[in-house]
Amino acid sequence: MADTAHGRTSGAPTVFPTVLYEDARAAIRTLTQALGFVEEAVYEGEDGRVVHAELSLGNGRVMLGSRGREGAFARAMAGAGPACVYVVLPSADAVDAHHARAAAHGMEILVPPADQEYGSREYLARDAEGNVWSFGTYAPGRA
Repeated sequence: MADTAHGRTSGAPTVFPTVLYEDARAAIRTLTQALGFVEEAVYEGEDGRVVHAELSLGNGRVMLGSRGREGAFARAMAGAGPACVYVVLPSADAVDAHHARAAAHGMEILVPPADQEYGSREYLARDAEGNVWSFGTYAPGRA
């Protein structure tokens, strides 16, 4: 059901972070192996570079691709810096287990799991190209 006055819908997410990488293939390996994402789709250009990929975790998805392509989106993103993507995990135990997996795969841990004053348990990691990945129990919009 849609709340058209506020752009809200129920069901599947309607916002999908998009991150560009110099080495999108390496990013896909890191995100799947170290952070538990599932590769849903990968489309390559004639040169073998990743044009578009979709990875999922829970009911969310992130889209990614290779830097340096042609087109309006590539031009708009040319000067974009690292991004931060927040991912909701179901429990404090899940945050701790997820952190252990990321650390075991060599992710740079910026902040280890910690309880926040607003009730969430969270940690921060950085990938090889400087993007920050935040995982926690806080779910925006959840009452």
